[in-house]
Amino acid sequence: MSLNDETYAALIPQALALLEGEPSLVANLANVSALLKQATDWHWVGFYLVDFDRDELALGPFQGPVACTRLRKGKGVCAAAWETSLPQIVANVHEFPGHVACSAATNAELVIPIQAAGRVVAVLDIDALDFDAFSHADVDALRPLTSEIEKSWHQWEA
Repeated sequence: MSLNDETYAALIPQALALLEGEPSLVANLANVSALLKQATDWHWVGFYLVDFDRDELALGPFQGPVACTRLRKGKGVCAAAWETSLPQIVANVHEFPGHVACSAATNAELVIPIQAAGRVVAVLDIDALDFDAFSHADVDALRPLTSEIEKSWHQWEA
């Protein structure tokens, strides 16, 4: 099930405070991943960064079991978010065409694209053990965090 409003109300300000004034992209994404994982029962939380030279998603900071290092376009939930620039809410990953099973324990997935300069530069990937674990309410609740990451992306990249 989605997190409740009270959980997000406590979690999002903490995440935003972690980002404030820190110029390191890696440090920021690592701390956001750690906070989200620690504060929830989600199985895996992390980021995949677009590798524009190889036209792939490359594993970024995360918390959880070992993950796939590279994801290609056209295959999987993360790639769908990257290609469409739209959040992906998957109630049952085993029914998602081309799902990439980095962890056999994952049953539901939420992927939110992170955009900068008019293109997707990363995705926030969240996996859950429970089926039907995410909804549009999660996307909406995480929007202040993903928006702040988008606003600050270029200053962190430099």
